Amino acid sequence: MNNTQLLGSQTAKNGFRNEDDIINKFNCWEADEDAQKWLTIMQYNLAEIDNVKAIKLRGYKTDVQIQISIKLKEVIGVENLQVKLVSSQKGFNQVDKRWVNKYAEMWQMPDEIITIFKKYTGEIPPSITNPKNNRRMFFHEFTAAEQAITYSWLKQNKTLIVSDILRGQGRFAAEWMLVAQKTSTHSRWVLKPMNFCLNFFGNDDISITERGNFKIGKITMQRKGGDAGRDSAKMLQFKIDPTELFKTVHT
Repeated sequence: MNNTQLLGSQTAKNGFRNEDDIINKFNCWEADEDAQKWLTIMQYNLAEIDNVKAIKLRGYKTDVQIQISIKLKEVIGVENLQVKLVSSQKGFNQVDKRWVNKYAEMWQMPDEIITIFKKYTGEIPPSITNPKNNRRMFFHEFTAAEQAITYSWLKQNKTLIVSDILRGQGRFAAEWMLVAQKTSTHSRWVLKPMNFCLNFFGNDDISITERGNFKIGKITMQRKGGDAGRDSAKMLQFKIDPTELFKTVHT
């Protein structure tokens, strides 16, 4: 195994257009160098693999599930893979969006935090005079006490929040993140365990950006917006730049 395989990154000869390309690579693993490298990173001995079957999942943090049969053993390894496809140098990617009430249920939000988030997304109109936007409030428009309460709650629940929005819960929680980037000049990929990604994207300080959004490490929390003014614009969303993961690779 070479250092590039160990580090989990490689320049790709051809870009990946969608999850189906990833699935096809795994299903043709015996002839596909990328799939062989991915399986090696996942700690499988290629000589011991009997069969690989990859399937697409919808509605979960896992996009592709890989089932690996091992020779001479009645064992099937299952790996849940989250795929991030990027076609630019930087590519902000929505990793989760829901109504505030759904997050409140998931994370047992106190009523005061629920109200703050709903004013932030616009479900509740602004409670200040001359807001920057008549439809909603930005975090720096809340009182110092409200900002402190929100910061404290986010800090206290940071591990749970980061895990839920990146890994998910249950049997289809993602265990790996594969970022595949194809631009006009190059194609490359990076594959990392989800535990590594949770730490990388979520371990830095909590802060308020110049635009008035909270950041949890490298994860931006913001009002969804857009949607031609429909109510769904008032949802809360979390975004990352998956290409940041390439910075963890030293070749």
